[in-house]
Amino acid sequence: MPQTSTTSTTRAAGAAVGVLVRRTVRGASALRGGRSWRPTPYQVYGFLFYLVMLLAYWAVPLCCDAGQHAAVVERLKADLLHPRHPMADLPGAGSPYYSPYAVAQGVFARLTGLGGWEMLRLAGALNLLVLLTGIGRLVRVLTPRPWAPVFALGAMTLLWGTERAWWSGYLSLMSMTGNLGYPSAFAIGLTFWAWALTGTRARGQEQEQGEDRRQGLVRYVGPSGLPGLAGYAGIGVLYGLILLIHPITAVAAALGAVAFVAGWQQGWLRGQRGALAVRWGVMTGTAVLLAWSWPYFDVFALAGDDSVDWMHQRLYEQLGGQFWLALLGLPALWLRWRRGSWRDPLVLLFALECLLVAYGWVSGHYTYGRILGLTLVPLQFALAVELAAPRPWGRARRALGGAAVAGACVGFLTVQGGAVVPRALDPIGLEQPSLWPTYAWVARHVGKGEVVISDGHYAPRSIPGYGPNLAAPIWPDPALDEGERERRLADVRAYLSPASTRAERTTVARRYHARWLLLTRWKRVPEEAVVVAWSRETGEVLARIG
Repeated sequence: MPQTSTTSTTRAAGAAVGVLVRRTVRGASALRGGRSWRPTPYQVYGFLFYLVMLLAYWAVPLCCDAGQHAAVVERLKADLLHPRHPMADLPGAGSPYYSPYAVAQGVFARLTGLGGWEMLRLAGALNLLVLLTGIGRLVRVLTPRPWAPVFALGAMTLLWGTERAWWSGYLSLMSMTGNLGYPSAFAIGLTFWAWALTGTRARGQEQEQGEDRRQGLVRYVGPSGLPGLAGYAGIGVLYGLILLIHPITAVAAALGAVAFVAGWQQGWLRGQRGALAVRWGVMTGTAVLLAWSWPYFDVFALAGDDSVDWMHQRLYEQLGGQFWLALLGLPALWLRWRRGSWRDPLVLLFALECLLVAYGWVSGHYTYGRILGLTLVPLQFALAVELAAPRPWGRARRALGGAAVAGACVGFLTVQGGAVVPRALDPIGLEQPSLWPTYAWVARHVGKGEVVISDGHYAPRSIPGYGPNLAAPIWPDPALDEGERERRLADVRAYLSPASTRAERTTVARRYHARWLLLTRWKRVPEEAVVVAWSRETGEVLARIG
């Protein structure tokens, strides 16, 4: 009797503070909290993946868009409140690169003295942690099967295609060696967390309360049985951050929110519409308010910006070769639809993302193709959940498992394996990540903020990451009118033309305050320039304009 009374009192106290209370554990096991701790399969393999992937990312020279993101950190490090344009000697007001994520990097760089390139290296460690924990949390919402997150991680990194797909926001093994430190990787990790929390809320209190009653637990949910709105506001903060950090990923994140709410939320037809509208309205309103109040740029103005559509048309080319292995998840997705209904969140999410990608192609707004990487996630995760089912397996599941293993092997041997297998240990000649040259030798001569005229592919994309500016930025940016950017590019082409005169070159150099030339070995150094240094690796020449 005394024990029963104590247990009841303890449960009541737990209910008063909004926690779950279990029966008191007595004996030696109480010293261990009732049971000994054992790591889950995902904790073990996720930790190993974290170490291997991080080492692979740090071993490969940063390339592609890394110079742009490093330049953003450098500009914020120089002036946190009013940063200049990431690539040009111009005001930076309105540039969407100055997100909360970038500002946090700028603050850390100012405190530590680290440069943009070093910050990108460190960002890879943070982004990978957020990504892996997000995968684990999302898959646990989909299923309690302990091996499902392990299989989801394997499918997400290997089941792509047999041709290289390398874009920001693509998280295959190979692409992560280049873009793991990008804001898009962090935004995708937050997206997985946001989907998991949305799914947990949408699936609802009724199921959780029923499970609690079976286990003898008490859960406090607030007056009138409604959960506190702070949780929904917190989820809204996540969506708002995603919108500010990587707007195109936010589009996919919003589709996922719709899929989980439409698929799992009960009560719309049972007189609870008002309460549900308030809850999800708080989440949406918080996201919109956070994005609207960000002082560095207006994210909603990007909705009508088509300046980058032209460069994303390539996303729709070679879709079969880049993504066909992910189609191994279609049978699993079909089984989810057959067992449940069209309201299964993964089924809904895949359908909505496919519709948006198709709209991007039909309308010419090819930027929507950037969500193709996340479009594969429902296929990959559905396959992982299906293959994590306990044995014995039927014939169909065994065939699906064999096909998945074969597909993972094909993906590893054709495209992905070179990301984690060093060249020195590669016995079969796996495809390796791109090796871009470093331009630290240029930064030793060119001061931060000085303007450089450059040709070639690598240098204009890398030099701003060390602090200098370009006369003509490579990438479009709402902070600079696209017509002005095109005019600058035309002036640089005229300057580098063999037919240009000294007077014409002097006019261009003075117009943009250019003091340096960085030329490939195929370009002739103008007579008024003085060679200062050159690269043994690339043959490029650095010259000071007289």
